[in-house]
Amino acid sequence: MDILTGKILKYHNWTDGRIIGIAKDVGNKLIEGGMERDAVLAKLDAVRQNPGSFLAAPLFAELARECIRISQKDESPNLKLRDQPLQYPIWGREHIDEGSLAQMDNAMRLPVSVAGALMPDAHVGYGLPIGGVLAAENAVIPYAVGVDIACRMRLSLYEVSPILLEQKKGMFENALWEETAFGMGAEWKGTRRAEHAVLDDPAWEATRLLQSLRDNAVKQLGTSGTGNHFVEWGSFRLHEPMFGLQPGEYLALLSHSGSRSVGFKIADRYSKLAMELHPNLDKSIRHLAWLSLDSEEGQEYWLSMELAGRFASANHYVIHHRVAKAVGLKEAAVVENHHNFAWREKLPDEREVIVHRKGATPAGVGVLGVIPGSMGDAGYVVRGRGVKESLESASHGAGRQMSRKAALNSISRRERDEYLKQRGVTLLGGGLDESPQAYKPIDEVIAAQHDLVEVVGKFTPKIVRMADEPGDI
Repeated sequence: MDILTGKILKYHNWTDGRIIGIAKDVGNKLIEGGMERDAVLAKLDAVRQNPGSFLAAPLFAELARECIRISQKDESPNLKLRDQPLQYPIWGREHIDEGSLAQMDNAMRLPVSVAGALMPDAHVGYGLPIGGVLAAENAVIPYAVGVDIACRMRLSLYEVSPILLEQKKGMFENALWEETAFGMGAEWKGTRRAEHAVLDDPAWEATRLLQSLRDNAVKQLGTSGTGNHFVEWGSFRLHEPMFGLQPGEYLALLSHSGSRSVGFKIADRYSKLAMELHPNLDKSIRHLAWLSLDSEEGQEYWLSMELAGRFASANHYVIHHRVAKAVGLKEAAVVENHHNFAWREKLPDEREVIVHRKGATPAGVGVLGVIPGSMGDAGYVVRGRGVKESLESASHGAGRQMSRKAALNSISRRERDEYLKQRGVTLLGGGLDESPQAYKPIDEVIAAQHDLVEVVGKFTPKIVRMADEPGDI
């Protein structure tokens, strides 16, 4: 049987030191397992070329970390901000407050920023405004992704009439009460816990933090947070033939939630780490501290973010299948999309960048997405037009026009409930801070980005389930 020696590895451009010993051990284990030597060398080279992809693979993780460590470029923590922000396009300027513009300006002063755009739902967030899109060079900014990593929309269509919501209203309400769980720390217990392949994802073993979060994932799979998270029944009007369905009215289920405490704790850990690595950043932009993707920390965050994305997708899958099963329905079509995420994409000049969409929806050519309104207003399924200037993005919703505190201080329960009654919406739970009046008019927000997306269908909420208490997680 062939063995892999240090001499052979040196011939293939592996450098002296600890790394060659790790590579030799890994390679010989592969050979013992029956892999040919040339295939082993190719596999080791794949780890060397893209170590971040192997951090979750038990056999290769140590080698991957050593590859990252020795290839890490020195980066000064005192990189100078630009004196003036890079220019960026704005959609729906009349709907955007000055605080959001100031935050976006600060983001465009970062030395790693190369392009940006602001969507019409923009409002103030931590670091990057919600509704902000930011392209960075070889760096990821945890707060430009957000604290609810991979917050997500999912719309399921059922090939039945929405008249069922009136005929069997109690059944549909009970499905939301019994098959969803909302709130800070909401979880399922015992036999009510869901099963899904995401819980066996090897990435849970990649870092100590992820190992510690898997139990949370088990408990919280199939649950929703507080704030603007919801699961709601409604009527969907499809404007054109799609999904094997003809234009018309269909019963639909729409949900909005993310990666729960898993994403929050990932964001908390790596945003603090990024700020520690850039201690001299001006206080006004400290939440925009970044992690180089040449660093172990940056690669760990990227792996963790992508796992949170898979978990968020599984979360919606479980919610929809549980709720639909309770009323005896099987979906005919699904539309879903992330926001609060980062993607590797290319600019028109072919430069690869990291595009952060914090409260913004991917809108590449032909890409479908969901842009919801409020608990009392319509949402839309849209098809992206692939506008390069917007970094192929659109808004993720209507966007707040009042802070939570302002909404609580200015909107009465009677005013909110009257608004919902006029539109035939039944609310199960829901805090006053999520009142429809706290949000921008969704039709105006959609109109402000008509060049970014085209509408292919309209969702009208009828029975809305939300958490009672205000919050974000």
